Amino acid sequence: MIDESLRVLEYPKIRQLLSRYALTELGGERALHLSPLEQIGAVRQSHQRIAEMTALLERGESLPLHGAAELQPIFQELRIAGNVLLAETFLKVAAAVEAAHNCRSFLLEREVSALRELGERLVRLPEVSKAIRRCIDLRGDIVDGASFELQQIRGEARGLRERIRARLEALLNADALAQAFQERYVTQRNGRYVIPVRADHRGRVKGFVHDESASGQTLFIEPAFVLDDNNRLQSLLRQEKREEERILRELTEKLREQLPVLRSNQETLADLDLVAAAARFAAACGGTAPALTEKPLLELRQARHPLLLFSADGVPRPNPPVPIDLFLGEKNDTLIISGPNTGGKSVALKTAGLLLLMARSGLFIPCSADSRLFLFPKIFADIGDEQSIEANLSTFSGHLQRMKWIMEEAGEDSLVLLDEAGTGTDPSEGGALAMAFLDGLRAQKAKVILSTHLNLLKSYAFLNEGVENAAVEFDAATLQPTYRLHYGLPGASNAFSIARLLGLPREVLAKAAGYLGQEERAGFDLVAALNQKRWEMERQAAAMHADREEAQRNRERSRLLVEQLEREKEELLARLLNEGRKRVRETEKELKRLLVAAAADHPDTRRQAALKGELNALRKGLEEPAISKPLPGPAPEEIRPGQLLRIRGLDQEAEVVGLHGEEVELTLHGKRLRLPLNRLERGGKPRTSRRSGEKRVRSRVTRETFSTELKLVGQRVDDAIPQLQRFLDDALLHGLEEVSVVHGSGEGVLRRAIRDYLGREREVKSFYSADPAHGGDNVTIIRFAG
Repeated sequence: MIDESLRVLEYPKIRQLLSRYALTELGGERALHLSPLEQIGAVRQSHQRIAEMTALLERGESLPLHGAAELQPIFQELRIAGNVLLAETFLKVAAAVEAAHNCRSFLLEREVSALRELGERLVRLPEVSKAIRRCIDLRGDIVDGASFELQQIRGEARGLRERIRARLEALLNADALAQAFQERYVTQRNGRYVIPVRADHRGRVKGFVHDESASGQTLFIEPAFVLDDNNRLQSLLRQEKREEERILRELTEKLREQLPVLRSNQETLADLDLVAAAARFAAACGGTAPALTEKPLLELRQARHPLLLFSADGVPRPNPPVPIDLFLGEKNDTLIISGPNTGGKSVALKTAGLLLLMARSGLFIPCSADSRLFLFPKIFADIGDEQSIEANLSTFSGHLQRMKWIMEEAGEDSLVLLDEAGTGTDPSEGGALAMAFLDGLRAQKAKVILSTHLNLLKSYAFLNEGVENAAVEFDAATLQPTYRLHYGLPGASNAFSIARLLGLPREVLAKAAGYLGQEERAGFDLVAALNQKRWEMERQAAAMHADREEAQRNRERSRLLVEQLEREKEELLARLLNEGRKRVRETEKELKRLLVAAAADHPDTRRQAALKGELNALRKGLEEPAISKPLPGPAPEEIRPGQLLRIRGLDQEAEVVGLHGEEVELTLHGKRLRLPLNRLERGGKPRTSRRSGEKRVRSRVTRETFSTELKLVGQRVDDAIPQLQRFLDDALLHGLEEVSVVHGSGEGVLRRAIRDYLGREREVKSFYSADPAHGGDNVTIIRFAG
């Protein structure tokens, strides 16, 4: 990738933005050195990693990168043979080792195949972190327990200090020497414990002078009686230092042995933080992973220039720029963008180039998810003023130098971006040079996006197959560019409109119009009128498309509403049916009680049989509810706005809004829906299966026709128990003393459930398996209480 193109397209600013989203210095440095990738496989892998990281962040999960610090200076020290690290330095290493351990565990515990590969690269070094934590505390000091020898030395040293201080404090508090001390405290000079003695009382304290005050009136004396203790303490301190150096040397060697692993872990942690930063950056700019193609094309939909999405300090702007669509390579190899100044032509070129660089770097790009692009290995950009005073180049000469170099380097795998090609000289000559330059690039099969004001280049698109014009939209009503891109026609420069908008005097504009030839003015006016007409047609088409989508959404809402109403109807029917069955069971129990009492007082077989028949008919009616006969459907010619129609199968009426072919538009509960005619009935109360005065024909079941055996073989427990309950109730109503249930053997689940139920029934006197000749354990005999 050409470095000059990276600069012109402002790729370094993308690096800086990305680095703001890194959590560690490692990731920030990696972002600042990001470069386009050479292999498409590496790009796909990066996109997959970012997608997985995005999913983790959306679930509120983030990498445990705390402690992952930059260790490169420490690695440099470890490369020097014999060098020993400072104690506090080891804390950074321990934190980084623990961060690698935590990140590995985090990734291996989750379903993230692409990130998992990075997690598997991380090597756990528990012995390193444990050794450091055992020897060095959080302040960076070596602890007593770092070794047995150090513990012994420090223990003896502490005892000596306490002994020396106690003896010196006793001397300071002696009444006989009260006049010898200006102040009474123990201090140190040259690492030895001393006391301050007034100079004029020097002879009263025998010992060695180590220092004196600035005035000379106070001497700091080490009394002779603590000389040996001080000497021993100094010896212990030297031993302590040697032991600490030995411990640090040992730890340093341990790190030096693991240096390759430590380096590898740091590289992987940097990669992980870069992926996390890329995921956060993608979320901030609305980035997605475009589809990568093998064909040299660019199909960017709803693309936004990433740098326009953020303020100068990297904060996302509340009002993002207008998105544009850029198409190149499918039906054209060259795109010529024209239109007014400040209309977004240069931004369109930079958007195409910068998004391609970002995608090539493995980043998500701010565009819609259905975008496609080819990862052009070479991108050439001639954008902006290449004037150079030092090289004695004018603007025009600078552009020519760039164009010459591009012509020599560009080929089939190249994307060339040219801003205002042919400018800086006579328009006719500049336009001719630019067209010849385009001919050469197209012959080399390079893909080109070019912006221009030159009419020669606008007409070039009409005369050459594979070259397409695109215009930056200009609103004639507001005299403002809209920044949208329209394909098929060139754009007018609208220099007079912009000059008028910027407040140039009318007389100047009038005189300029006079200088412009009548034929040229007519041509400009024609282009402007054609563009305005085209844009109006496109807006109308977009509005019609939006209307169609809204109609489709309305139809879907109608369908969902009808389904919801049908579900509610079924739930209501089921609830009513359950309530009815519950009431029947209560009634049955009461009737059984009355029948038993009536049979005891007034045995009337016919009356009892009638009551039993009524009860069975009532139960059957609840089990098999009658279905209302639907009302006839309306004919299309009968449909009128405001008419009430009933939705077939629902107890709901809706008002007609209009007729659309075979569908009727209705309003129901304030919502609009469309239904076919065959789903509707004429309005009015629906017929019911039982009208006033009508009686349901009830079946009378006699004792002779009632079966004393119930077969439940193969049924589920939930289905079998309700049938058993109804069978027992009928048997009691028929005055039977004994019945049987055939349930089979199987795994015994149904048999156990049936017998558990029978054990709870009061009317059941006893139950047992049939004899082997009549089914054995496959059949349960039930006897009722007398």
